[in-house]
This record gives sequence, C-alpha cells and structure tokens, in this order.
Amino acid sequence: MSLSSSEEQRFLPVLRQVISHALIAVLSVALTLTILWAFPNLPILKRSSLQSAVAPITSTVETTTPSTADSQEVPIRSFVSAAVNRVGTAVVQIDTDRKITMRAPAPYLSDPFFRDFFGNDFSAMPQEYHQRGEGSGFIIDPNGMILTNAHVVSGADSVTVTLKDGRKLKGEVKGVDEPSDLAVVKIDGKDLPVAALGSSQDLKVGDWAIAVGNPLGLDNTVTLGIISTLNRSSAQVGIPDKRLDFIQTDAAINPGNSGGPLLNEQGEVIGINTAIRADAQGIGFAIPIDKAKVIKNALVRGEKIPHPYIGVRMMTLTPELAKQSNSDPNTAITLPQINGVLVIQVIPNSPAATAGVRRGDVITQVGEQAITTAEQLQDLVELSRINQPLQMKVQRGEQTQQLSVRPGELGEASES
Repeated sequence: MSLSSSEEQRFLPVLRQVISHALIAVLSVALTLTILWAFPNLPILKRSSLQSAVAPITSTVETTTPSTADSQEVPIRSFVSAAVNRVGTAVVQIDTDRKITMRAPAPYLSDPFFRDFFGNDFSAMPQEYHQRGEGSGFIIDPNGMILTNAHVVSGADSVTVTLKDGRKLKGEVKGVDEPSDLAVVKIDGKDLPVAALGSSQDLKVGDWAIAVGNPLGLDNTVTLGIISTLNRSSAQVGIPDKRLDFIQTDAAINPGNSGGPLLNEQGEVIGINTAIRADAQGIGFAIPIDKAKVIKNALVRGEKIPHPYIGVRMMTLTPELAKQSNSDPNTAITLPQINGVLVIQVIPNSPAATAGVRRGDVITQVGEQAITTAEQLQDLVELSRINQPLQMKVQRGEQTQQLSVRPGELGEASES
C-alpha cells in the first residue's frame, strides 16, 4: 500500500519518535548489563540472596527459647559503678554531737544599777549548747571497725553511725591521731561488709580517682576525677599542724565527705578524703591509705602514735634563692649560697633551741645523709626516735658546726 505525500508527512515524525525511543531503551539495557558485568558485587545483586538469608534466620530467632543465662544477663556498666558497688555498702555516715559549755554574762549586768547592786564580781551564768557535725567513714573489719578522719570525731560526746541499709548504731571512738588526721570508731556488728584496701605506693598522676561519701547527709554520693599530684605536703596545703603528704585529686570532696574512701578504678581504697581548699576550685586532698595501714592497729588498741619533732620552721634553700636574698640591701642576714634547709624560726624551749639551733642556720646534713629540701628533713625527723640524738651539720655564716638534736614528742609540745 502506498501513502500519499500528505500521509507520509504525518507518519514520518511518529516513526522517528518510535525508533528513537526504541534505541534509547536498547542502549539503556545494554549499559545496565555492561555495569552489572563489570561490577558483580553491587548491593543490587545481593538483595535477593540477603532476603532469602534473612527469612530462615528470622524464623529461627522467633522459634528459639532464650536460655536461663541469657534471661539473667546483666547489662555492662562503667568501671565507676563497678568500683562503687564493690565498696558502697561499707561506706557509712558519721554524726557527732559535742556539748559545749561557756560562761556568758547575764544581759541585766550591763545595767549600772544591777552592777552596783550585785557587784562586779558577780559570776557569769553558764550556758550550754550542742555542736553537731557530720562526716563519712568506711568499715575495715567485719566486726565493726571504721576508719575516718580525726577531725570528724575528735572531742565528740556521742557518735552515731548510719549504715547503708539505714541502721543507726552507737559508735565508740577507739583511737585518734591528730597529726595524721586519722581515727578509728567501733560499732557492734558481725559479718559487716568491708572495704577492700588497696595501695597508695604505686599511684601515678593521671590515675582514676573516685571519691565516695555522704556530703550534707546525702547517702553515698560519688564523684569522679584523676590523681592530680602526689606527695603534696601538709605545709603546702595550708595545714602545717599535720604530718602528712597528701594525694591531690580533682574529684570533688564536698563537706561531709571527710573520712570517706578515695577509690581506684578497681574499687580499692587508696586514700581517705580529708581536706578542701576553700580558695581553689576542683582541688581535694586525701590521706594515702598506706599511712593509715601503718597506724590503724595501734589506734584500734587505743595507743598513742609517736610523732617526733625538733621545733623549727624551715624552708628549702638554693644558691639562687640565697643570692636573691643577699642582693636585697635591707636583708637582715647574709645567707650562704648553698643547698640546704634554712631555719626561719626556732620554737622556744624546743629540742632545737636546747641543742643551740639558731635562726638563719642552714642544715646541710643529718647523720651521713645530705639534706637539700625541707620535706626531706621533715621525713627524717618523722622516722627518728624520740630522745634519740640526730647529728646535724649546720652552716652558720662562714662557719660549719655539728649539733646534736634530741627529737621530742609533738603531742607534749602542743599540750604545753
């Protein structure tokens, strides 16, 4: 059949469109097949196989009954919660009550008429009030021995210990050592939970530190930080009446945390929380647990802990510090430009005063050991025996002298 010219003009455009669409479809299929041949691992190829694989797995899961072990599995928690769970039941709250009596003049004695009538020697009226305090502690013996800070229980007329389960028990202070700020309290108990004691000897700066206590009476509050520094002397901390080298941590030690444990990441006690610097943010201090291990048994027996002292205030001297001091035209004394310990004050009637130590002396040697820092000298005195002489080499001006100092008992000096 032949087409007229007018019909051909109408048909040819339609034919061209059909042919172009067919060519596009053929090229698309060819391109797709080429891509699939070149990249056989495309996800589209695995969809059907994945679906077929999922079906039996799904059916298996649905028809499998969980085992008893699976149904009782405990979710994995952080090392902090594991550490706290290990020691938490052994941490206690300690409440103290102290009766204080003071004599205050009666208000009417300020009136001249009553003063004339009763006389100026009329005795003031005694007044009593109760001072209450709170702190923390932790059980170190299943029969109820508790370790805490001395300042928590010192001078208390009554001590009440609250256990984790809510029981309140009367506490008896067995021993107190003020220079180390440690005390032991006894409660009646049997098979009580005990805190595991670790070691503070191997601590490193940057180790985890977990502080547990009862601040403001809140039960077992936990804070997390790290060990910031070690062997921070009590003089540096601002409490020179103590004989301690503290662990410094940025774990918050809040009021009421005193006496609570400082833990490592295994939940072992590495220190006893004891101090807060009011003028610093995020700094707390703890007594190394190894210090407590040495004296805790003596405190349980009620024994007095000896603390030798020689009776000087001192500072570390270096040639640079001496040179700087000597360059001041107003300096009172000329210091030798050496390494040693400079005596800046001698306590009257102290062992050092009796031995002839003077202000401005530089202690350079004790026995056969050279002395270069005040902390070193303090440690040697602390390890000495009361009334046993320490042979000291002292630089006084341009002269070198040998002095024999017999350490005394710190407690006796503070009482005198």
